Amino acid sequence: MASKPPTGDPVQDAPDVTAPQHAAAGLPAIGHTLRIAQQQMGLRRTALTLLKVNQKDGFDCPGCAWPEPDKRHAAEFCENGAKAVAEEATLRRVTPAFFAEHSVTDLAGRSGYWLGQQGRLTHPMYLPEGADHYEPVTWDRAFEIIAGELTALDSPDEAVFYTSGRTSNEAAFLYQLLARELGTNNLPDCSNMCHESSGSALTDTLGVGKGSVLLHDLHKADLIIVAGQNPGTNHPRMLSALEKAKAGGTKIITVNPLPEAGLQRFKNPQNARGLALGGTPLTDLFLQIRLGGDHALFRMLCKRVLETDGAVDTAFVDTHTHGYEEFRRTALTADWDETLRATGLRRDEIETAADMVLAARRPIVCWAMGLTQHKHAVNTIKEVVNLLLLRGAVGRPGAGVCPVRGHSNVQGDRTMGIFERPSPAFLDALQKEFGFTPPRHHGLDVVRAIRALRDGTAKVFMAMGGNFVAATPDTDVTEAAVRRARLTVHVSTKLNRSHVITGARALILPTLGRTERDRQATGDQFVTVEDSMGMVHASRGRLEPAAPHLLSEPAIVCRLARRVLGDRTTTPWDEFEKDYATIRDRIARVIPGFEDFNTRVARPGGFTLPHAPRDERRFPTTTGKANFTASTVEHPHVPDGRLLLQTLRSHDQYNTTIYGLDDRYRGIRGGRRVVLLHPDDAHAHGLPDGSYTDLVSEWTDGTERRVEGFRVVHYPTARGCAAAYYPETNVLVPLDHTADASNTPASKSVVIRLEPANGARPTDNG
Repeated sequence: MASKPPTGDPVQDAPDVTAPQHAAAGLPAIGHTLRIAQQQMGLRRTALTLLKVNQKDGFDCPGCAWPEPDKRHAAEFCENGAKAVAEEATLRRVTPAFFAEHSVTDLAGRSGYWLGQQGRLTHPMYLPEGADHYEPVTWDRAFEIIAGELTALDSPDEAVFYTSGRTSNEAAFLYQLLARELGTNNLPDCSNMCHESSGSALTDTLGVGKGSVLLHDLHKADLIIVAGQNPGTNHPRMLSALEKAKAGGTKIITVNPLPEAGLQRFKNPQNARGLALGGTPLTDLFLQIRLGGDHALFRMLCKRVLETDGAVDTAFVDTHTHGYEEFRRTALTADWDETLRATGLRRDEIETAADMVLAARRPIVCWAMGLTQHKHAVNTIKEVVNLLLLRGAVGRPGAGVCPVRGHSNVQGDRTMGIFERPSPAFLDALQKEFGFTPPRHHGLDVVRAIRALRDGTAKVFMAMGGNFVAATPDTDVTEAAVRRARLTVHVSTKLNRSHVITGARALILPTLGRTERDRQATGDQFVTVEDSMGMVHASRGRLEPAAPHLLSEPAIVCRLARRVLGDRTTTPWDEFEKDYATIRDRIARVIPGFEDFNTRVARPGGFTLPHAPRDERRFPTTTGKANFTASTVEHPHVPDGRLLLQTLRSHDQYNTTIYGLDDRYRGIRGGRRVVLLHPDDAHAHGLPDGSYTDLVSEWTDGTERRVEGFRVVHYPTARGCAAAYYPETNVLVPLDHTADASNTPASKSVVIRLEPANGARPTDNG
């Protein structure tokens, strides 16, 4: 029998701390997976559900976007994927009686962990203006409220339509179509906060804002550089791919301020070597870089390639690239003193990495938030591309760029048109297919949407999934901005903090999850998703819905569109709701690569989207070639007595969803309000392990932001660097502290000072 949700909010600032682990997965991962699943789903439901995760006839895991191999294990999921499934397929329920018992004021004082543990939402709920309790509302009344607010706006651009990466291709396509028929491109999404820097850099340099490798390329690579990424927690199934690569002789360089257990040794729970024989060592060279030093590191690697006779693939460079000579002149000026200062590495470590790059014919560079969330993130990723272009390592089997996306369909949502700056070609295709004139001016990304809410120029905020308030930076500013809206609407499966930080009025619209059967007028439906490597496949839920009042995301969008657009639209919204195949037929006519969509996605495993640089060595950039870039090397400059903070996830969370209060691989149990400090830095600040400190971020405009009562954990991070979990530390990141070009919050490089803890140790209310 599944457990009941917690009634009390646990203290989160007094964890038990032991030494960090040096290996990931193994028997403890199996035990923890089964324990969490049983608590949420019960034994029978656990067995029925987990055996369908990521199977060709099953449903796509609602966790990360790592691709599945063609030949799949019966248990094709990881520990954190199982947690995500268990939280969605939980037997716990949040009914109208729950909202009658708990006021919004009460719920706003609870932790994000407590809110998420209460279970699945069962009814549409409405918070009237001036009220402190949500009350049940019919679907018709909910759509009437939204339509009334939208049609009363002075401009469609006063509405914001946010999207989480878990939204299916079909729902995302309909959602952007609704927004554009209404007349706005205000379609911010979670990409704005994570891999927007990757998309910006790759579009400028290669012409396609996606990775250029497929899963089998990792198995063929002779060198994989994993930079700014923690697969053991964030993308655990990637470790299986790295294990297979190692078996084929691949060398792995890890670039990270923190030693990560999964990249040290992987104990694969799916084979005997992992369970009984000690697992597989993965990292051959660990570069424990200072936060933000990656640009300098990759520039020096480029210089070493340029200085080595025969190392540059001149045939590729001459035929397929633009800007080489300017880049070459700039890169050769790279300075060793600056590089060592920026990276915190020794020269011999960088020389060893350069030798490994020079020895590799098929290099792949993988990265995640550790590269994308810095002020100079876009130029850092462009430097990664420079290195690969020098070696001719784009469009070669076993080589290329590999940004590792987070949410399971965040890449697909962008492909479907969830983007505030759509291309003219996409808008032309929409206009031709649907017979309306889409808006051509650019819309709002996440940061600009918060500013618009703050300034009163945006008045209605709707979110398709996600936890906007907790995911975004500058928590106090964001919450105040959201409260200025006339109406906030959240399409959700579970309760989160965004439901209790509301506009004058608020709606919660409960929806089906990935695990659940989706029955419409023409029968059972399936949806599709795109993984991190451009593979598109079907997802079919099998469980009965958590409540009879739930609607699917496509149904919610279709019904809302009919109510809002009325006679203005000729789009067959009724038809789309009844039969999702009709949505896919329209996608096939609008978006290149989806031709004959319904037939191709019906094949087991789906199909691969085209990628011109990978498939043809064709680069659809403004120059028609792959572009070298010659930027000035950048890295953070930290005043004496200050540290550089990065925000990060614990092992018991996925983005803002907190599954538990442990970070097993880092040796932290039962708490989240911790700050990881190198022992030498901690001693320099007079902070013994187990003491408490306040974190104060400092900014060039003279402003400061503070979080109080964080337990100090002595930890082997890079000198001068600190780490703490988000969303608890999002308050430290100003709204305007963003990456150049991409406008992504720069949450991995926050200058802080440490002060003695002020007053009693607080618990987490975030």
